[in-house]
Amino acid sequence: MIKVEESSVLFSLLNAENQALDEIMTDFNSKFPRIRHFRLCTSLLMLLEDKSVLKSTQRLVAFTILLQAYSSQQSSMNPFISFLINAACNEEAEKYERAFILQLLASANSSNSKEVLKQTATDFVKGFDPSSQAFPQQEQLQQQYCDRVHPEPYNCLLRNATVKNVVPDPDVPSGCDINSPEFDLEPGAKPKLGSGDRDEALTGLLQNLSLEGFGPRWIRPLPPRLLIQDELVWLNPDNNHELQWDYGMCADTSRGAAVRDLIAKALKGPLAPTQQEQVFVELANDPKLVYHCGLTPRKLPDLVENNPLIAVEVLIKLINSAEIEEYFRVLVSMDMSLHSMEVVNRLTTAVELPTEFVHMYITNCISSCQNIKDRYMQNRLVRLVCVFLQSLIRNKIINVQDLFIEVQAFCIEFSRIREAAGLFRLLKTLES
Repeated sequence: MIKVEESSVLFSLLNAENQALDEIMTDFNSKFPRIRHFRLCTSLLMLLEDKSVLKSTQRLVAFTILLQAYSSQQSSMNPFISFLINAACNEEAEKYERAFILQLLASANSSNSKEVLKQTATDFVKGFDPSSQAFPQQEQLQQQYCDRVHPEPYNCLLRNATVKNVVPDPDVPSGCDINSPEFDLEPGAKPKLGSGDRDEALTGLLQNLSLEGFGPRWIRPLPPRLLIQDELVWLNPDNNHELQWDYGMCADTSRGAAVRDLIAKALKGPLAPTQQEQVFVELANDPKLVYHCGLTPRKLPDLVENNPLIAVEVLIKLINSAEIEEYFRVLVSMDMSLHSMEVVNRLTTAVELPTEFVHMYITNCISSCQNIKDRYMQNRLVRLVCVFLQSLIRNKIINVQDLFIEVQAFCIEFSRIREAAGLFRLLKTLES
């Protein structure tokens, strides 16, 4: 669970019963980095679950560490807040312990209630007055310190069947509290362990095992031994399979081959008008050919730049495929150009595109215009983007209010260009 040196330092803090609690927390935060707090607090939690493990003052220090280790966060963000609330409402626990936890919880939410941390654990136990403390209901504490109340807490069946690895000392009479200072062994009985031996036993338990106990193991049923003489049943599976005839084995695939060849050429350069028309006709006659034409998302940018009309037709046919989002992702991330904007513009009028895709593409266009260094190319791209945005707005493809601030800033930045000024006037018209 924790390292040897960590367990030694942790138990030295637990044994500081005559040191102020806020000083103990200062030592805890200085000696342990925040990344180790959860593991250390988990170890303390296991020690606190069995009240015979720690002495009364050690338990108060442990409760303080569980809460104050996360004092910089809201109480509901403390992973041990439920355990603290349950401990404060445990009627079998000592009243001074319950009262101490309640004061700790109150001090976590009030900057003026830090007096409890100025005390030592010994002073709190000696000065506790049971008549001056009221104990609220558990539901009230949960509503006050937790985000939500769990009416039926989770119970693990395996944990309920766990055998504890902490057993009572047979030399201690039944009903006696070994942590009590008034406890004395009968004459002739073995003396109890000293504090050093006790801490050494606990630190060794934390370093090597845990206080969770020994849970039941998952049992898997054994397979049957023999089916027949000298044969194992799992080495002789049933192989009675029926043959299935492939009726498409001799089907004519020449049309698919023609489309694949044309798409391969389209990735390398513009096709002739007759070749483009052939692709359109083949895809119209058999839309499923689009899944066998050899186009992948990685090849889409080449098709867009060389044959944008074919790219539009292919994407329209793929609109209901499982990979369409990957095609859209590639289309958004590719370099902005006249052909890519033409493809997107035609797609917006042909099919219903996801709003996120259109907005992301517009953002990419604006960013491309802002990042280009060549003044001539920048002016050219700005004009293309403005015409593209005006087309989307007039055809009501996008809701301009969703991108109003971004588009308006783009128009203002490039107001020297006529198309940007025209787009800005269109925005003002729509706004009014």
